[in-house]
Amino acid sequence: MITATQTIGLALASIVLIAVPGPSVMFVVGRAFSHGRTNALASVLGNAIGCFSVGVAIAFGLGPLLERSEVIFQIIKWAGILYLIYLGIHAIRHAAPSHEVNSKELNNTSVWAAIRTGTIVGLTNPKSFILFTAVVPQFIDTTSGNTPLQIVVLGLIPMLIGLITDSTWALSAGQARTWLAKSPQRMTTIGRIGGASIIGVGVSVALSDNHR
Repeated sequence: MITATQTIGLALASIVLIAVPGPSVMFVVGRAFSHGRTNALASVLGNAIGCFSVGVAIAFGLGPLLERSEVIFQIIKWAGILYLIYLGIHAIRHAAPSHEVNSKELNNTSVWAAIRTGTIVGLTNPKSFILFTAVVPQFIDTTSGNTPLQIVVLGLIPMLIGLITDSTWALSAGQARTWLAKSPQRMTTIGRIGGASIIGVGVSVALSDNHR
């Protein structure tokens, strides 16, 4: 049974960790600038799914495995870094005013593609592992039993907070993009800036000293 004290305590801790701009926020802003508000919101949903999936995996055994193997942790981390850099390069190469985007590009940036991309980023974001291996366990009541279920249920709290905060960033960046779209040259420039931002996220994660 999850108590109100557990819920409130974890919510406050999650807000501190999630609300501060980090890889997820910069990724969402970059997607909004590069592909628009709808794509960014779909990426937010995917990112939340990815992060929560990490929590489920940790709840049912990945956590102890990661604690024993620095190699596995680093493989997951660097897979995410390389994927972010790839997304950023792709956004820069395909930056163009809306009327110049062909049907193939529209298909590549569809809602389902954005959800899939966001999910991969969430799965490989080191902050997801930090959240579920260092923060959530602090609010588990071991005397109540069924620890895996507690992790899964408590994991819904940071997921919902992430959805709200990241969606706010996506809407704000999407609105800025709408104004910039009035000028084709500005639109191309902002698309490239969005791509560069996504690359910057990958670089920042690579340079960070994130451990379990």
